Amino acid sequence: MVRTVRYVVVVEQGENGFGAYVPDLPGCVAVGETKEEALRLIGEAVELHLESLREDGLPIPGPSSSSEYVEVGTA
Repeated sequence: MVRTVRYVVVVEQGENGFGAYVPDLPGCVAVGETKEEALRLIGEAVELHLESLREDGLPIPGPSSSSEYVEVGTA
């Protein structure tokens, strides 16, 4: 039985595309021309990152990050 885990992914728009990273998995990043591509690629990157940790006998970090929004006024 496969257990699924949900990690927070931060997506940032840059001048030439989108970058994505996972705060709970340092070094796990991806870039794409579109947001959708960046999200697809970060999903693949997470799978590879976790596979590499398993192969090296290292613990798999559980998700601990969360996200919230704050509202502020602008002038």
